[in-house]
Amino acid sequence: MLWPLSICFLSFTFLMLSSLSLFILGLYFIMSDLSLMIEWEIFSLNSSAVVMTFLFDWMSLLFMSFVLFISSLVIFYSEEYMYGDLNINRFIILVLMFVLSMMFLIISPNLISILLGWDGLGLVSYCLVIYYQNVKSYNAGMLTALSNRVGDVALLMAIAWMLNFGSWNYIYYLDAMNMSESMIIIAILVMLAAMTKSAQLPFSSWLPAAMAAPTPVSALVHSSTLVTAGVYLLIRFNPIIVCGNLGLILLLISGLTMFMAGLGANFEYDLKKIIALSTLSQLGLMMSILAMGFPKLAFFHLLTHALFKALLFMCAGAIIHNLKNCQDIRYMGDLCSQMPLTSVCFHVSNLALCGMPFLAGFYSKDLILEISSLSYLNMLSFFLYYFSTGLTVCYSFRLIYYSMVGDFNFFSFHSLQDEGWIMLRGMLTLMSMAIMGGCLLSWILFPTPVMVCLPPTLKLLVLLISVMGGWMGYELSKFELSYKLQALKYYLTITFMGSMWFTPLISTYGVNYYPLLLGEYMYHVWDQGWSEQWGGVMFTKIFRYLSIVVQYVQNNSLKISMISFVFWGTILVMLMLP
Repeated sequence: MLWPLSICFLSFTFLMLSSLSLFILGLYFIMSDLSLMIEWEIFSLNSSAVVMTFLFDWMSLLFMSFVLFISSLVIFYSEEYMYGDLNINRFIILVLMFVLSMMFLIISPNLISILLGWDGLGLVSYCLVIYYQNVKSYNAGMLTALSNRVGDVALLMAIAWMLNFGSWNYIYYLDAMNMSESMIIIAILVMLAAMTKSAQLPFSSWLPAAMAAPTPVSALVHSSTLVTAGVYLLIRFNPIIVCGNLGLILLLISGLTMFMAGLGANFEYDLKKIIALSTLSQLGLMMSILAMGFPKLAFFHLLTHALFKALLFMCAGAIIHNLKNCQDIRYMGDLCSQMPLTSVCFHVSNLALCGMPFLAGFYSKDLILEISSLSYLNMLSFFLYYFSTGLTVCYSFRLIYYSMVGDFNFFSFHSLQDEGWIMLRGMLTLMSMAIMGGCLLSWILFPTPVMVCLPPTLKLLVLLISVMGGWMGYELSKFELSYKLQALKYYLTITFMGSMWFTPLISTYGVNYYPLLLGEYMYHVWDQGWSEQWGGVMFTKIFRYLSIVVQYVQNNSLKISMISFVFWGTILVMLMLP
């Protein structure tokens, strides 16, 4: 293998240089308060112009630079992770198509071009989820694709309804929409599309199922691309989501998603699924602060979360590699002494996820929780915010105890070590960003200091909840099987909480299975039933017997009595009846 000429190295170099360029350009746009819109007229037909529009502002440029930065490191990491795969070039091309679709979505102020990126993400994600080509991957890919189609249909209906405004460039109409009656319909459709793509309740089950994809894909999907597309769309549409009661509905749904994911992760033993549920929890946090009308804060957490979540998946991939593709955390343990560098990266990303002070997650999560305490918030939402934060720390400490600290329960004869330098370089680069990225972004996005005045009890509540969550996680990790196991008394409750409140059953049967069964039934009854009987089959019978009558008339040289006509007419009418 010629390393300098490999497709991985070339893609990594190009994406990294593009990321740095866009980051510098984004800083310039922030400082100059610039916003640039480029219109490219593809063709004009009968004075109707088909125009492709690109929006470059500080938000799109910063987001693009982060997506390209993470995807470049993921491709760099994949060179070693996917080593030996005969189809690695296909894999890298699919990842590049995935990133390109995300770029289209980010820079589009037009719903038609957003749909181009939106559907591109859906189709390429299907190809990536079924990459390993087994039954489990196919089922997961179909669940992912069909669940996301609900949002795609909602976006298509929003495009149709936007015709009331005369153009699909929604960016021009956000202020006008606030005054119009059409606003509520477009807002509902866009919110539904964003909820399916960002896996909010009741569409949450596809996110853990998508873990069937290779780990580098999971790192990319869960950090900055597929699942963040819905959040980004709502950030752009925020002015019309907040007004009315839609914001309250979104706040409730996202809070319940956050709570459900945090609860489910404490009963999960699959390493990748625990991290996937943590992504779901953080998406709920972003959606809830969006519903309260703070899009800039949601965007801030979106970027910081992308850094440490990509690192968390990379570390998980290195651990799974070493444990011969075993993902059960009960088999892991004492990895600190066996894989020290990977363990350091894993701990840093986990602590950033918990909101450890002065790591990347702290700056955004702490600010979101303080703003929520400062805002006009009902008791249920307040409880969901803080209890879900405690659950995040709880499952993180449980994961650390099982994988890093406890006893090693895999093969007695084993050879564990840190992965090669290619994977470690990617992980260490992201670790530096997971440490410094939060303060760097807070200086860029919030250059003017803002005072959040809260009483000491509310100020210290976040810290108290985090400490209690960590202690609970430690206590949960010490549970062991014995004849005195009390958990069996609450088996149904634990099954309900550990299976994401039965959303996989709702999605599998309610969204996919029964509608497809109904479609098959309608196909048999209508397409092959009544429409066939009254359509093609009936006309075939009519023309067949008419031709018989015509032949009879011709053969008798028109010497025929009226009785014959009546007789054949009666037969014809009887045959026409079903």
